[in-house]
Amino acid sequence: MERLQKVIAHAGLASRRKAEELILEGKVKVNGKVVKELGVKVGPNDKVQVNEVPLEKEAPVYFLFYKPRGVISAVSDDKNRKVVTDYFPYISERIYPVGRLDYDTSGLLLLTNDGEFANTLMHPKHEVDKVYVAKVKGMPLRESLKKLEKGIKLEDGKTAPAKTRVLSTDKKKQTAIVEITIHEGRNRQVRRMFEAIGHPVIKLKREQYGFLTLAGLTAGDSRELTPHEVKLMRTLATTEPKQRRM
Repeated sequence: MERLQKVIAHAGLASRRKAEELILEGKVKVNGKVVKELGVKVGPNDKVQVNEVPLEKEAPVYFLFYKPRGVISAVSDDKNRKVVTDYFPYISERIYPVGRLDYDTSGLLLLTNDGEFANTLMHPKHEVDKVYVAKVKGMPLRESLKKLEKGIKLEDGKTAPAKTRVLSTDKKKQTAIVEITIHEGRNRQVRRMFEAIGHPVIKLKREQYGFLTLAGLTAGDSRELTPHEVKLMRTLATTEPKQRRM
């Protein structure tokens, strides 16, 4: 189930703000009844009409994007900064990012117009692994990394256990490259986790999402997911974590 204004926007008929205006003006019907409330949610089987015209759903599209640093994970920005959809000028569908990567974080980001697919991947209970590589200040001791592996307390609660691996260290520069795997998606989570153990992040990149990687891409590049990849990602997200590890 998705909010009505979101469904209208995803169909490419109007922006979400304009869709809200259309609802408030009584120009939208759901299953033959006029809807004037913004909180209404609809499902795939509901019939939506805008100005008496049935809503046509866009064909679903799925993209894997290598987000550069200094780009906003959104479809627009009130400060006119570069956003991820600026890299898809040839796409007529109204795509949007699945989750987000921070402005200063680069790496793998998925974009789609399939709300069900996006919600499935983002739901916390589905625990889809995301692998990051972080360059951090100092050289974390094993004891410090174990705190991340057990789950560490942040201001918005304790994190789920992470997996960590030191890839390299630079004694002269007093920095380290650490791989960390998490399945949550809190705001600036990886950065906050390393700050909590006294090793602020200098540079951060998401290398992997589930089984998907950045292989063959450079910053700013993208490719369509294959139907098989889409199916596998759905299966991965809806399979119990314990079953995946068996």
